[in-house]
Amino acid sequence: MARRWLITGCSSGLGRALAAAAAQSGDLVVASARRPADVEDLARSYPDQVTTVPLDVCDPAQCEAAVAYTVGCLGGVDVLVNNAATGLLGTVEEVSDEELRVQLDLLVVAPWRLARLVLPSMRRQGAGHIVNVSSLAGRMAFPGLSAYVAGKYALEGMSQALAVEAAGFGVRVTVVEPSQFATRYGAALTEAAVRIPAYAEVTRPMREGMRGMEDNPDLGRPETFASHVLRLVASADTPTRVPVGEDAYAFLEAAEKAAQRELQAARAFVLR
Repeated sequence: MARRWLITGCSSGLGRALAAAAAQSGDLVVASARRPADVEDLARSYPDQVTTVPLDVCDPAQCEAAVAYTVGCLGGVDVLVNNAATGLLGTVEEVSDEELRVQLDLLVVAPWRLARLVLPSMRRQGAGHIVNVSSLAGRMAFPGLSAYVAGKYALEGMSQALAVEAAGFGVRVTVVEPSQFATRYGAALTEAAVRIPAYAEVTRPMREGMRGMEDNPDLGRPETFASHVLRLVASADTPTRVPVGEDAYAFLEAAEKAAQRELQAARAFVLR
């Protein structure tokens, strides 16, 4: 039986690849983007599988309309993918209150809102899957991406709580943590309005690395990400948090070892 998807952020990159892959598999997809023109070709390519809706995930009315359209058009939502995101380059000292609010609205409030909106339908049908696209930045810190890291950590905490809350209704929650994929994400990063020269050398490697992502042939392909998500959705039993990407596990294993060293140091300090 065809699954019914609502995917945010389908104009490019990971979301676009996932929408196409789900349609190719025979599923029904509502592909959303802030600019509907960016996803019209998906509907033309898969006229029997894909419909499109305008969706700025930071607009509550548009979120409500997108969920209502999906439920009305397809009869329900089997899979919600919270993929829409962009990052902010800036250290803690550089990022203003308003810039932080905008980043957290996109990375935390918006996926929380969409999950809340689809849950009644999923509870009624006794099944559903919410896939929140996080990042390695949801498990480890990257200097110069302070607000983005904060948002992804919050998204992962919300997802883990929701996984326990919704399990009894047949609703699964998966956090997908991509490593480095060749997308426009790096080029789309915005800069904090304030740049403090003292941090230039601290943030330079991150800034330069992120800006060159799209054209880097050594990075993962969005189609690979999409195939992993399709397998996760099709599987009956998956972990709540799933790193995706060739380099993801090396990064996270190093982070876990560092966390263990810190824990042991803290224990030694407290108990001495």
